[in-house]
Amino acid sequence: MKIAIVGAGGVGGYFGARLAAAGQDVGFVARGKHLEALRSQGLVVRSPAGDLELSPVRATADPAELGEADYVLVCVKTWQLPEVITTIGPLVGDATPIVTVQNGVEAPDQVAAVYGRAAVLPGAAEVIAYVDGPGIIRHLGNGKLTFGEWDNQPTPRSERLRDAFVDAGLQATVPDDIWAGLWTKFLSVVPSGGLGTATGAGYGVLRTRPGTRRLLTEATTEIRDVALARGIALAADVVPRTLAWIDQLPADGTTSLQRDLIAGRPSELEAWTGAVVRLGRESGVPTPVNTFLYELAAARTTPQ
Repeated sequence: MKIAIVGAGGVGGYFGARLAAAGQDVGFVARGKHLEALRSQGLVVRSPAGDLELSPVRATADPAELGEADYVLVCVKTWQLPEVITTIGPLVGDATPIVTVQNGVEAPDQVAAVYGRAAVLPGAAEVIAYVDGPGIIRHLGNGKLTFGEWDNQPTPRSERLRDAFVDAGLQATVPDDIWAGLWTKFLSVVPSGGLGTATGAGYGVLRTRPGTRRLLTEATTEIRDVALARGIALAADVVPRTLAWIDQLPADGTTSLQRDLIAGRPSELEAWTGAVVRLGRESGVPTPVNTFLYELAAARTTPQ
């Protein structure tokens, strides 16, 4: 099976490496020094699930060099997605599914606006991994892809991709409702991302101080209300279940949004808290806590 991985960072690099090691025909679209290393030295994965060293690796900055694929996994950050959507055309044939694995809930619609809903498999990744130097992926835990058809119907193409992931030692799930799955993950990261950015605190502080615990609960509830207004069938106990999950995270842990914004790097603010504000406004649902957190975070990115 020919699989194109667009974005060879932590998520794409790890998924792609495992799939290639299992015998799939994997090609990477990458850039910069990471691409140079992939071409010259191959791809190295350091992982508690077992190290990998793959060489040679098919990698390019030009999707046209890879040609049409059986599956395209778009693994770039949300802020990189608009540019990528316009460049992946050579990878996409008439029957090629495009799997979106971005954080947030808007990526499937962005890709579908160009390639059509029938071409998109909305998805979410659960991987703790990062680029630890050119050509090197450091994997710390998890390795799961949750995805499905736009209309939640079972299809052979979804089954084939799920089987390929399982055969590669990865986890893959096709849920009954992929949209509920995407929004459930959205709830699990966005409130703590916005509140953590505003306070500079980790999960331990956010969940134990009465005031921040209340803000965390209110921000999560607002997102739930936006989802329900948009027809997403979330579980009735999704808010307490989300907070219980946060209670189990490392006390000093933080979200990628918080780390990126505080470090002055490009971030996924617009796809996280910004999306809550936009979608809430579209749906007529007030989001005062998330709006406040968005404004505080956005001020960090405003030129002085």
